[in-house]
Amino acid sequence: METSVTRALGIEQPIVQAPIGGLSNPRLAAAVSNAGGLGMIAQTWMSLEQIRESIRATQALTPRPFGINLIIDEPQDERVAVVMAAGIKVISFFWGDPKPYLAAVHAAGAIALLTVGSAVEARAAVEAGVDVIVAQGWEAGGHVWGEVSTLALVPAVVDAVGPTPVIAAGGITDGRGLAAVLALGAGAAWMGTRFVASEEALTHPDYVARVLESAETGTFHSSLFDIGWPDAPHRVLRNATVEAWLAAGRPASGQRPGEGEVLATRADGSEIVRYSSVSAAVGTTGDVHDLSLWAGQGVGLVTEVLPAGKIVRRTVSEAEAILARLAG
Repeated sequence: METSVTRALGIEQPIVQAPIGGLSNPRLAAAVSNAGGLGMIAQTWMSLEQIRESIRATQALTPRPFGINLIIDEPQDERVAVVMAAGIKVISFFWGDPKPYLAAVHAAGAIALLTVGSAVEARAAVEAGVDVIVAQGWEAGGHVWGEVSTLALVPAVVDAVGPTPVIAAGGITDGRGLAAVLALGAGAAWMGTRFVASEEALTHPDYVARVLESAETGTFHSSLFDIGWPDAPHRVLRNATVEAWLAAGRPASGQRPGEGEVLATRADGSEIVRYSSVSAAVGTTGDVHDLSLWAGQGVGLVTEVLPAGKIVRRTVSEAEAILARLAG
């Protein structure tokens, strides 16, 4: 399925795997890329050597393009330099101004993506030199930059920046969602929650179980899980931590129920306290179900764990069938 985004990124199918924080990894990114989409790895909190190792491991698993994601609320010059030196041709920026990094990206012959939450922001990004826009709707899981729904945001962004390619994010979990955003003018779907429940993701089994049992009404948008990333709105699955905070009248940080309580321990032995901004990954022990379980409103459509490659192929096949039926 050829679109403006597949041409820009050098991929075959209009599916981009969202970086999904610490759940992303070389196996997942390679599986998505090998199926024709674009796999992504979150590298914001990795050391420079860990970034190099992660890229080498992914390159060993796929000859196809994959992308690196960096959050830029703090300077990322060194990480950008390492990523470009490793030969990566797609880099995704989030939560800040990408302008300081664009010259280095383009000098390396790479393409820069930026996630935005409004048409005004998208237009400014393109004027600054961003190559592909990710329009993230409010229904997205994880950290959410804007306050506009995908249905309203995507066509507004497409109209604002055309012919710059636009990827739609937020609430897309199957071929119906892909077909819908293609109809809105996007050139690809950015899918996160669906890949949280993939065989290759590093998702803790308890987290996976919650994803599979949740309905579309089972998520909550707030800035509640703020330890490690303050003042950053996000969408998670509703759990005991959320419900206790709501029952207490939504108290401010420092006055919340169970503040400072250790809920779980990572595989490396470090502790996770309640209200931490953290991905519940395999190897974590303790009350995983009370951690920040990132998920978008499309979670109700995720009912089984599948190989990432099958997710890509099934989503595209469903979208193609829908578009053919509508055209007919």
